[in-house]
Amino acid sequence: MRSRIWRVACALLLSLPATSAFARTCDLSIGSDDAMRFDKAELRVAADCTQVRLTLRHTGRQRAAAMGHNWVLTRTADYRPVAIAGGRGSLAHSYLPPGDARVIAHTNVIGGGETTTITFPTAGLVRGGDYTFFCSFPGHWNVMRGKLVFG
Repeated sequence: MRSRIWRVACALLLSLPATSAFARTCDLSIGSDDAMRFDKAELRVAADCTQVRLTLRHTGRQRAAAMGHNWVLTRTADYRPVAIAGGRGSLAHSYLPPGDARVIAHTNVIGGGETTTITFPTAGLVRGGDYTFFCSFPGHWNVMRGKLVFG
């Protein structure tokens, strides 16, 4: 009898949808500067993370309109087309096409001495997928980029 109750209880627990009690937020941090560099070329996110909280620091001195930086995540195949389209945009839209579904996550553009943090779900990421992060400020994306590894 006890064994049957145990099996039923386990089956019920396994059938429950994932809730926030099982959520795991993983923190990432990356710096940027007035020399158009990120301080990391690769960021790793563990497969059991359900969301990522990313903090971008701009350690330079120049204001956002002159030497602003943001952090944008796309599939690697999408990064160049998104960056080019964003370059035709404005600072108000963080140099990204508004509502572009190819953008997985992004921060706003910040200037020297500023910090910004975003939180985004990992549900759309595929373990072992090919992801690029970059700064979409015009002219920066070709040198300010790196790889995000999920899993």
